[in-house]
Amino acid sequence: MILNSVYSALPVTVFERMSQLARECGAVNLGQGFPDDPGPEDVRRKAAEAVVSGSNQYPPMMGLPELRRAVAAHYGRWQGLELDPDAEVMVTSGATEAIACALFGLVEPGDEVVLLQPLYDAYLPLVCRAGAVPRFVSLAPPDWRIDEDALRAVVGPKTKAVLLNNPLNPSGAVYSREDLETVARAIQDSNALVIADEVWEHVVFDGRAHVSAMAVEGLADRTVKIGSAGKMFGMTGWKVGFLCARPDILKVLAKAHQFLTFTTPPNLQSAVAYGLGKERAWFEGMRAGLQAKRDRFAAGLARVGLAPLESAGTYFLNVDLSSIGVADDVAFCERLVREARVASIPVSAFYAENAVRTVARFCFAKDDATLDEAVARIAAFRP
Repeated sequence: MILNSVYSALPVTVFERMSQLARECGAVNLGQGFPDDPGPEDVRRKAAEAVVSGSNQYPPMMGLPELRRAVAAHYGRWQGLELDPDAEVMVTSGATEAIACALFGLVEPGDEVVLLQPLYDAYLPLVCRAGAVPRFVSLAPPDWRIDEDALRAVVGPKTKAVLLNNPLNPSGAVYSREDLETVARAIQDSNALVIADEVWEHVVFDGRAHVSAMAVEGLADRTVKIGSAGKMFGMTGWKVGFLCARPDILKVLAKAHQFLTFTTPPNLQSAVAYGLGKERAWFEGMRAGLQAKRDRFAAGLARVGLAPLESAGTYFLNVDLSSIGVADDVAFCERLVREARVASIPVSAFYAENAVRTVARFCFAKDDATLDEAVARIAAFRP
């Protein structure tokens, strides 16, 4: 039997392997990136009301008008973007589907797509499934900065897109306007578009403000912006995404969407439209709560002899294993889950080549008791 070579060749993901080990070992699972908290009750109640009282038939393929208007208004308030909700905003079934729409709508066989690694694990299979050739730029700890020369070196006449994740999962780096201007300079002489995966845009810390690629000169007209309600509201199972682009680009991406999931549950769309209008204080409070968890966990890890790296955004805190003489993050994480019963993720799993092998990623979006228990277990572990 001949199966699709892209998918049949894929191994079981490190996330599934570590989660299975966590279940078998009774471990505290800080590997997968989801909060313990169920999410804002008022938004969840809106979804419940809408499923009982609203329509449960096909919503418009582009998304409910009320949600598209709410997305445009939200990004106007928070990021200074001027978006036409009717021509520049589309709703997708999660951000990963939006990434697939962008790649399948933009890329043809033989085109090249630039990927910055470490990278979200869906990027490479989707690029390959679209028939494109991946070109990699490697980022390294502790700051995970984008080097303009390294980016220029892989951008050429066949480059169709640069896939940029900001804030960056798994590193926790947040890229500033100056960083994005670096990207703009590197691609200015090419025809490349930027697929800006900005799902963590509200999960930034220490007073930072997210800067969208759409708000940067030299990138605004060539950016496909992707957002996620699941990340904004800490409800990762909802799978409601936003895809924003100029009208001529969005028109094509909508055709890719039409033949993927086509629509997203209307009750969730209604609830997200409501949630996007929440007061600034709610979003700032959400950030402050997660920042406190980050600081609590980082302090605990430091007390037991590990060296946390800076986390400027996302749910993730990384540890520099080289500080304790570890050179194999996979072996460390497997020992940690078996012997300390704490699950983490080796960051080398987020590289396709030339991997950094001295960093482990932990999710801190858990309740304080869970984080404290993880620290206590790690304290008794000897790598």
